[in-house]
Amino acid sequence: MGLDNKLTTEEKALKINLTRDIYGCFAEIGAGQEVVANFFRAGGSSGTIAFSQSAYDMKVSDSMYGEASRYVCEERLVTMLETEFETMKFRLPEKYKEARFFSFCNTVESLNYHKTNQGHGWVGLRFQLNLETPPNDIILHIKMHDISHKAQQESLGILGVNLIHAAFFYNDDLDKFLDNLVHRLPRDRMEIDMLRVSGPDFENTDNRIIALNLVKRGMTDATMFDLCGNVLQPATALYKRNILLMRGRFRPVTKVHIDMIETGLNHFMLEDEVESENVSVIFELTLKDLTADGKILDKDFVDRAELLGSLGYTVMISNYLKHYKMVDYLASIAKEKKMGVILGIYNLHSIFDERYYDNLPGGLLEAFGRGFGHNVKLFVYPAIDVESGEMYSLENLRIPKHLNGLLQYMKDNDKLEAIEEFDPKLLSIMSDDVLSKIKANATNWEDDVPEQVVKAIKYYELFGFHQPKEPLIV
Repeated sequence: MGLDNKLTTEEKALKINLTRDIYGCFAEIGAGQEVVANFFRAGGSSGTIAFSQSAYDMKVSDSMYGEASRYVCEERLVTMLETEFETMKFRLPEKYKEARFFSFCNTVESLNYHKTNQGHGWVGLRFQLNLETPPNDIILHIKMHDISHKAQQESLGILGVNLIHAAFFYNDDLDKFLDNLVHRLPRDRMEIDMLRVSGPDFENTDNRIIALNLVKRGMTDATMFDLCGNVLQPATALYKRNILLMRGRFRPVTKVHIDMIETGLNHFMLEDEVESENVSVIFELTLKDLTADGKILDKDFVDRAELLGSLGYTVMISNYLKHYKMVDYLASIAKEKKMGVILGIYNLHSIFDERYYDNLPGGLLEAFGRGFGHNVKLFVYPAIDVESGEMYSLENLRIPKHLNGLLQYMKDNDKLEAIEEFDPKLLSIMSDDVLSKIKANATNWEDDVPEQVVKAIKYYELFGFHQPKEPLIV
């Protein structure tokens, strides 16, 4: 951590106020003008703050930023950033030539009087690192966990100062930037589940690495991004969507993975009220599955993300090792919508393993209530039995005898369904075997992965693949 990490919020605000060429404006909606208040209290703000405003009345907000159906959303935030930055440039053309401008904005839903809502908000900064250059954007989504409105206002004020300070003084070091961003904001106060940077000074920054670091650092338990690598806020991206989830290592993606997702999707589409236009298919990687030799390697993660993106899938990174926690999280987003989970038959062993739930007071039954109590259904893909070489599926699942009644209950209540339209020729494909062949520069691995994945592995030299060198002609 940098020395500035020892500074108080007031001292950070003062440092910004006393930096002569930093100049900007503030627009805050929903939790008071808590961020700008810190700069006013610090002193020396007259040379830094152009103006500050807060459009609390929706009619006033609409007159400033255009009409909206939702006010606490990313679209509203981006409009605010753009409007305020351009307004400042228009009003102060001479000042624009001698100072690095910024606009800080937030739109927030804080805790209501009856404490029946989840405090959350969108926070953003548009800023220049150099004079008269195109600006950059930092956009993040937060969940506020303080149990009083006043405490949430305070934490928002700290975050805003941290963000502006880190953006100007730690923009070239991701670790220091994140350290300073959450300084004095432990996870039980505030969660950052989406953070994205863009602009000319961040052209070489991979937002997927930032997303990975949010989960690695415990700043959130899950985040996601689309096939183009754009980081998404899960609750927004999955709003009113039916969700089909597939968990795995995908190291690399093989033909059996594709068969699982395609056959599982066919089953899911037969569920009531599930249509192609309202389904989101997610490939999820857990931190444990990203770990190699005790470390999480950024390149290995990006390799897998590239492959999944090339196939057109949305990727989620989570810290939810246990199945019921992942389902519980996504089901809280899907709410009245449906959720399907595709998994291999051997993964079902863990779900029915009572030792897996020693941390829960209600044990296995509590986990099943949380994991299956919503509109959730598992679609189970078969395998070849490692001992007998015979087909192993939901129909001959081996679990402790005293759990057979629970298994039958799950089947009878449409919580478990066997995938039957699979390709038996693919069941012998194992990702670890494919990976070993790639690293050994063998050629027969190409038969086990989709054609577009073969091309991506070769072109980007993923997973240790190396193009064979042409022999020297003597």
